[in-house]
Amino acid sequence: MKPDFLEYLRDHVVLADGALGSYLYEKGVEMGRNLDLLNLQAADLVFSAHEEYIRAGSQLIETNTFGANSFKLREAGVREQVREINRAGAGIAAKVAGHQVYVAGSVGPTGVRFPVDEDEISVDEIEAAFREQIQGLVDGGVDLIMVETFSDLDEILLAIGAARKVAPDLPLVAQMVFPARGMTVRGVDALECGRRMVAAGADVVGTNCGRGIDAMVTAVRRMMPMARDGHLLSAFPNAGLPEMVGHRMIYPAQPAYMATRAAEMIKCGVHLIGGCCGTGPAHIQEFRSRLKIRPVRIRTAEVQVMPEPAPRQHVEDLPGGFLAGLKPGRIPIVVELDPPTHLDVEPVLTGAARLTEAGVDAISLGENPLAILRTGNLGVATLIRRQTGVQTIIHQTGRDLNGLGLQSRMMEAHLLGIEAVLAVSGDSAGATDQPGVTGVFDLRSYGLLRMLRKLNSGMNLAGRSIKLRTNFSLGAAFSFRPASPRLQIQRLEKKFELGARFAMTQPLFTVEAVEQMIEQTRHIDMLIFPGIFPVISSRNAEFLHNEVPGISVPGELRRRLAAYDEVADQRKAALEYTRELVEDIGGMADGLYLISPLNKWDIALEFVRQVRESNRQGSGRADAFAAAG
Repeated sequence: MKPDFLEYLRDHVVLADGALGSYLYEKGVEMGRNLDLLNLQAADLVFSAHEEYIRAGSQLIETNTFGANSFKLREAGVREQVREINRAGAGIAAKVAGHQVYVAGSVGPTGVRFPVDEDEISVDEIEAAFREQIQGLVDGGVDLIMVETFSDLDEILLAIGAARKVAPDLPLVAQMVFPARGMTVRGVDALECGRRMVAAGADVVGTNCGRGIDAMVTAVRRMMPMARDGHLLSAFPNAGLPEMVGHRMIYPAQPAYMATRAAEMIKCGVHLIGGCCGTGPAHIQEFRSRLKIRPVRIRTAEVQVMPEPAPRQHVEDLPGGFLAGLKPGRIPIVVELDPPTHLDVEPVLTGAARLTEAGVDAISLGENPLAILRTGNLGVATLIRRQTGVQTIIHQTGRDLNGLGLQSRMMEAHLLGIEAVLAVSGDSAGATDQPGVTGVFDLRSYGLLRMLRKLNSGMNLAGRSIKLRTNFSLGAAFSFRPASPRLQIQRLEKKFELGARFAMTQPLFTVEAVEQMIEQTRHIDMLIFPGIFPVISSRNAEFLHNEVPGISVPGELRRRLAAYDEVADQRKAALEYTRELVEDIGGMADGLYLISPLNKWDIALEFVRQVRESNRQGSGRADAFAAAG
């Protein structure tokens, strides 16, 4: 199941989607058509729009129900279908979101002019309209309610009250429009509005739509005192002020500019960020890259295991075949090769053979990294092991198989001679290149380590004997961030407690970062292999820095490469930079984890030769693991 939304939001920035209405118009829906009716008339179109936002990185999507209240649907002649339309909209969004993305039930204003003329309509009728719409959304399975784009404080307070009556336990986000100077059109201050909305029952308050990004930043700054008091803020800006070009409404703000301003609002306390009119998947993708937003970590009801004894000396805590087989007196080297996206594995096998001859200790193989379809890493690892004799480390995710399949696969891996597994949760399936794919996540990294530890002790997760013991060296991923390392170090400590005895880091690009990582993890009795990624061009460096979560390429290196016009000169400078880095850390690191750029194993080969010719011994900690085996 998904983590509790409010609990997760307090500790993370959650990336929502962008505009749905304007985006549907871009996809060919005729202007003026009632968009809410598409939930019944063109469900596939709505589904695909949601899906594109998820592919772009949205962790929360809103239902296509912004105007699906009785007042507006009466104008469309379908007043009696309020609940059906909202239930259908929620169902479409829930289906595409699966177990990984939050679904917010979108509730917009009724269109009734405030202050209300009681001779024409009563406040009770308006509240009843909100209750009817929200009930349909709840019936359809939304995770939270989002009342948004309200310009009048009295009306949004009615909507909040209705939501609290219908769904008192669902999280509630309330957003108003502040066109200028951080005030509503009636001159009510954003801070006052926020406080009134919280008092009425909103869990998250903020702003959306309005007159461009700058006006929204002003409103968010006025609400900052609420963030300091522990309240959660949200912001969904338009892509600037639109202009009519021909028959199209054009919004000028580019994704990069919007992402920069979004970062400003996050510094002001915004934890829920998305886009409104004029924004699309390109904007959300830029937000994800610039703001370094990672997928929501799914909390699952993992397969129950028998309580594990505490002492380290148990058989499952032995180092396993890979670590026990390391050659003493030299620094261990692991090189990563990706299985191909097709069935021609010969280039990978050739690369593995050449790397083995040069002195590599293991070949590491990812499992469909970034959720892109590749040949199975278990099969490729087995071929490499049989043809070269070198150890292979297979990455095992919790994304693609359930608890039954994972145990079966690991038992199979043992029979095929695999002696090292890197346990990782896996990238979100939302970015997959295959249609209809969803993540499983019965087990994540912690659960996978528990499972592997049990198999190493001769037991399955149900506590039954498997008659023999697997001989896996248990590995873990470690995303060391020099600027804020505490949380990731705590996670690594937990992984050590669960049996991990080696770790492989995200790419590190400076000696200082490696030194800091070594110093701050010295107390953990495991081998840590710093990731070394030889960038090959200025473009490659900028892509890694701006679009791959968890990787930060130093500005010094990016500027050095950008100084050259020719790609060949950029590559030469980049490889020289990496050679110096490898030379400098070769005497201090537990091991080296070389990542082949674009699967160019010949580049990694040069660094393996460099290390072996210089007879680097590293920290020497690997010798103790070999002796323990």
